[in-house]
Amino acid sequence: MKRIQSIKRKPLMMLMLLMAVILVAGCSSNNNSTVKLAYVAWDSEIASTNVVKEVLETKLGVKVEMLQVDAGPMWAGIADGSADAMVAAWLPSTHASYLEKYGKDIEDAGVNLDGTKTGLAVPAYMEINSIEDLNNAEVAATLDKRIIGIEPGAGIMTATEKALEAYGLSDYTLLESSSAAMAQELQKAFDKNEPIVVTGWTPHWMFANMDLKYLDDPKNVYGGAEQIHTMVRKGLKEDMPDVHKFLSQFKWTAEDMEQVMVKIQGGQSPEEAAKEWVESNEAKVNEWTAGISA
Repeated sequence: MKRIQSIKRKPLMMLMLLMAVILVAGCSSNNNSTVKLAYVAWDSEIASTNVVKEVLETKLGVKVEMLQVDAGPMWAGIADGSADAMVAAWLPSTHASYLEKYGKDIEDAGVNLDGTKTGLAVPAYMEINSIEDLNNAEVAATLDKRIIGIEPGAGIMTATEKALEAYGLSDYTLLESSSAAMAQELQKAFDKNEPIVVTGWTPHWMFANMDLKYLDDPKNVYGGAEQIHTMVRKGLKEDMPDVHKFLSQFKWTAEDMEQVMVKIQGGQSPEEAAKEWVESNEAKVNEWTAGISA
């Protein structure tokens, strides 16, 4: 009889053990999952994404995979769920076309930085002040009718193509490159006091390191001040509640971002710069992780 009772108890014990394993796995779902962060290799987004990665890994104990892509695939990846989040949505103007295309399939987790700006930037020593001035024959000649851009598909590149049309600058060439290559060309020209026009945005370390100015945009092609939003895939809140809560609470300033960018530009790796910033800004990081038990 005792042997029969022992045999009967085994299935029950196995079931209880299985339920315990499932419960533990559910409670620690954030720790056992990998968060995929999509980003574009712009200096601003390299800074912000590495800071987010540092907090997720050191404060929440979550593994992070960074996915470097262009702007279009970044938005598409959040929409189709192949990426979990990105902190690089420039709205309402720069990424308006992507929001229109993918917005219904994405959750907007809120603004993470206020007061951004995009447009055409030049060194302050240049004696032009408006995009309209680029029509001047002498100015056009000194610039070789070139504007140094960044990655094709970036929102600022689309806006600049519209600006060339709106201001009658169809004979100008918008050169495609990368944000890093653009900044290098700008730095070289600045050091030699040479004329140059680039696609610019703030926050960016180049405004901290060089005396630059935006060209006035009387036709308002680039729009006014913008914000950077955090976008997450639908279902993230249910799958990784702590990760979602942190991302929705992640907010910092242009000055914060510039501190990280300047360190990276000065030779630190993005990981080192992010780690140093996080360790030096404990109070702000605690605000981002408030209410999270991890």
